[in-house]
Amino acid sequence: MRYVALNSRKRFVFNAVMWLVSSIVCLALSCPLSAAAPQDSLRARSSENVKLIHSDLLYKNRLDAKADVLVGNVRLYHDGMFLDCDSARFYKEENTFNAYGNVKMTQGDTLSLTSDTLLYDGPMMQAHAVGNAVLTHGNTVLTTSVIDYDRLEGIGFYPQHGVLVDGDNVLDSDYGQYTPALNEAIFKDNVVLDNPKFNLKTNELLYYSDTKIARIVSETNIISSDSTFVYALRGEYNTQTGQACLMDRSHIYKEMRDIVGDSLYYDEEKGVSEAFGSVVLLDVENHCMLTGHYCRYEDEHGVALATDSAVFHEFAESDTLYVHADTLKMITYNAQTDSVYRDLFAYHKVRMFRTDIQGVCDSLVTHERDSCTYMFGQPILWNDVQQVFGEEIRVYNNDSTIDWIHVVNQAMTIEQVDSVSYNQVSSKEMFCYFKDGVLERNEAKGNVYVCYFMDESDGTRIGMNYTETPELHLFMKDKRVNKIWMKESSGVMYPPIAIPAERRYLAGFAWFDYIRPQNKDDIFDWKSKKKEQELKKTERRVVPKQRLADL
Repeated sequence: MRYVALNSRKRFVFNAVMWLVSSIVCLALSCPLSAAAPQDSLRARSSENVKLIHSDLLYKNRLDAKADVLVGNVRLYHDGMFLDCDSARFYKEENTFNAYGNVKMTQGDTLSLTSDTLLYDGPMMQAHAVGNAVLTHGNTVLTTSVIDYDRLEGIGFYPQHGVLVDGDNVLDSDYGQYTPALNEAIFKDNVVLDNPKFNLKTNELLYYSDTKIARIVSETNIISSDSTFVYALRGEYNTQTGQACLMDRSHIYKEMRDIVGDSLYYDEEKGVSEAFGSVVLLDVENHCMLTGHYCRYEDEHGVALATDSAVFHEFAESDTLYVHADTLKMITYNAQTDSVYRDLFAYHKVRMFRTDIQGVCDSLVTHERDSCTYMFGQPILWNDVQQVFGEEIRVYNNDSTIDWIHVVNQAMTIEQVDSVSYNQVSSKEMFCYFKDGVLERNEAKGNVYVCYFMDESDGTRIGMNYTETPELHLFMKDKRVNKIWMKESSGVMYPPIAIPAERRYLAGFAWFDYIRPQNKDDIFDWKSKKKEQELKKTERRVVPKQRLADL
């Protein structure tokens, strides 16, 4: 349909140009305008004749014998359209006319076209308005210098700069067309949509005046009054509600945060963004990022939620920490202040990897203000050849580097010496202190058990020491045990060839190399502990409930 309309427009513009050339020649000869050549070669689209309703004066001009010259309060009618003007040349045989001065064409109750001059082709039902041309449809007003209006197709074209005003929306472009019946406008080249709440810029845009929806079909930038920046290639934007549905890796930027996905939904009024498919939420200010196949962000509460292959990335100068879980939730507090901080919640099947440290657990909570990460549900941490696990692990950071670790209940740290030998410490509670990301000191308290292999300086194995003590301090050097301090200890030294099998490994010993994340891609492959290696649930005493009547 659009192709036919454009061809009709080209034919009509050609005839209009010929009329204008004829007019100029006639003016040069000091004679009235001559009529345009008949259009017998073009197929007529209306058989109804143009009718003269009123004119204060009608006369003939000998140099333009085919035209009735109309002057004063002229009104013409054709096929549901009225035309009012100051003067006109009416060509009955061709069923056309040229209208001049205060021209107004009206069709029905909602459509009008005003201009300084209008050339009308009755058989083709086409109007060519020149000079201060204004097409009005209800509350929608299109203003430009030239409008070609095809009545049969119901499309108005403007080949030069034009402005469409629709309520709070002002649309400016170099070229465009408007279809009143569909309430559809198409804008091309240097398109700008101004609204008190936002500004939109693009090179091509579709706009619907009934729904106030702008359909994005090319590279588009939208800047809202709250400094939200939207970059889109395809989608729809509701100019009234601020709701957007965007495709093709569109972006939403706000307060140093960038969210991008295969598709995006944004509600400006609610301040909610939702992204689907290969989602990236980048927080530049906090040096972190969330990825996944679904992400939701709430501006008001600073809450980001990611699921489906969700990963939290924390960037540091030395390395990047990758944390994966079924669900990740990040909350940012005091976002627009100097006291900004965040909390991270990871739910179910947590696996994390960084070059210097790896970990797994069922759930994880990080409180940035306390510089502490809490690991729950069979948690395990690895650092080089060191492995730590217990019922709960608390990791305290200094910036992005581990400062110390607190293991609560059923605590055990293991250092691999060789393929069959492991230094082991188990206790009720354990503290591991790090320096420059390397374990430097270990403190164990409460029911401490130790299995420690002793070697000569040349590496010759001396034996294994088994010790029980209420408290232990273990000091590391070059990633190996350097010295041990114990309180009120009792133990046995076994030579290498006489180590009892039941003493080689402490109760609860397990080397979880089959679970340990090997790289940043391995965090997606969940591996559970073997059933027999899971920690037993600790029964904790509960204060008995008492009723006042029992006292």
